[in-house]
Amino acid sequence: MTRPIAARLQEGALAELMRQRIVVLDGAMGTMIQRHRLSDADLRGERFAAWPRDLKGNGDLLALTQPALLEEIHCQYLRAGADIIETNTFSSQRISQADYGLEELSRELNIAAAQVARRAVDRVAAEQPGRPFFVAGAIGPTNRALSLSPDVNNPGFRAATFDQVREAYAEQIEALLDGGVDLLLIETIFDTLNAKAAIVAMEEVFAARGVRIPLMISVTVTDGSGRTLSGQTLEAFWYSIAHAKPLTIGINCALGATQMRPYVETLSRVADCYTLIYPNAGLPNAFGEYDEEPEQTAAILREYAALGWINGVGGCCGTTPDHIEAIAKAVSDVAPRLLPEPPKRSRYTGLELLELRDETGFVMVGERTNVTGSAKFARLIRSGMFDEALDVARSQVEGGANILDVNMDEAMLNAVEAMTHFLNLVASEPAIAKLPIMIDSSDFRVIEAGLRCVQGKAIVNSLSLKEGEASFRRQAAICRRFGAAVLVMAFDETGQATEVAQRLQIAARAVAILKEEGFEEEDILFDPNVLAIGTGMEEHANYAADFIASVRAL
Repeated sequence: MTRPIAARLQEGALAELMRQRIVVLDGAMGTMIQRHRLSDADLRGERFAAWPRDLKGNGDLLALTQPALLEEIHCQYLRAGADIIETNTFSSQRISQADYGLEELSRELNIAAAQVARRAVDRVAAEQPGRPFFVAGAIGPTNRALSLSPDVNNPGFRAATFDQVREAYAEQIEALLDGGVDLLLIETIFDTLNAKAAIVAMEEVFAARGVRIPLMISVTVTDGSGRTLSGQTLEAFWYSIAHAKPLTIGINCALGATQMRPYVETLSRVADCYTLIYPNAGLPNAFGEYDEEPEQTAAILREYAALGWINGVGGCCGTTPDHIEAIAKAVSDVAPRLLPEPPKRSRYTGLELLELRDETGFVMVGERTNVTGSAKFARLIRSGMFDEALDVARSQVEGGANILDVNMDEAMLNAVEAMTHFLNLVASEPAIAKLPIMIDSSDFRVIEAGLRCVQGKAIVNSLSLKEGEASFRRQAAICRRFGAAVLVMAFDETGQATEVAQRLQIAARAVAILKEEGFEEEDILFDPNVLAIGTGMEEHANYAADFIASVRAL
């Protein structure tokens, strides 16, 4: 479709703007809608007047029933100084809309909302020629959590599957692109696994269409613990989604600007992309309303800007065009944050970050949660005694494991189901889930099942070239979309490598392929094959020495 004139911006225009100055995002759409005190009839419009379900609270429906109202609110934010406006699509995927019986309208809602935002941009662009504006397709977290069970008596239960969430996001992203958005914004993330589903969906849509637009990501820190609702620290969150290469990473909702201070500082230090912060207008009062005045919010954000912490600002719950105008003025003369260059290190995450430094020393992988590494664990899993099997994982953590290896490759098991159920249970145990997970299987279907359960940055054990380059590339691309590091075995089409030269040749070939698939070197591990020694056979005489030489060379 032909995009409106205001959207025909050169490649990288927003990135270039962010190099020049601090950019401004809009404020709360919900707050502005509430000011109009719409009746149920206003929300429903003629089309949904007789809809049999309660539609109260479904503000996304206004893209179909009150588009002029939404367009005017967008215009108010643009005139107040916003460079970027968000589509009114926070809950416009079929999972959230199913609560209203409107799941089949997901595509229509997103296209309509994107077109409303585009019309607003065109109007204000005509009033202020030469000033670029951008439409961000807003993608909310859904009302389901992939890392948390809604049933306290059944911690392994999930209200939705990863694929259901991924498919819902893919439908939404397709529609937002058709509606003409300039970028995507995955926001208010409370569960990193939901965000991963959105990222995987986005990459699949981009690959199918042969197009790519910028991505913005924003997490919500729920309280003073500095963690998401699903339990991740901010650093662990960043390294769990950094593979998506977002244009911006940010924090929004839950907290006011004052309460966000330590988290803004942390994010500015670890993220190698632009930061965009859009807090609530303070904390809600006893009536659920927000009292922080525009000048107060603006002053706090100006301080963060002056400290060199931010590249973009905006507002979330309770903020209005007055807030955005005050914020835009407050940061207008402050230079944007300079991007840091964090050292290249291997980093893996569970709920917490494991960073390998020169001084880290020996890293222990707990392999007792491997059915081939522990007879007890295998017996418990075969018997369906998953709670007792969790005790094995807990003992690995208490024994000093840095990474937890999980393997379900046993002939008497449905390995996909066992991997899924066990990792869902692990996610419910913070003392265990704090560790990065090594998903271990010789069956890639099991690895994929594990990746759909892990919100952190996992390690896949393993990939190899034994089935040829095409299979290796396909599997590597999937691991990359989930943000996992990969362990490569010294196998190729000719079999298991035994000589030093063959091991190194396979490693070099694998690295070249993985780099083409977007992997960083620090996310590539090798297993150069520990082979049997002391067999008495002449051809095995050098296996030990060759293994040590291979490790040294690698």
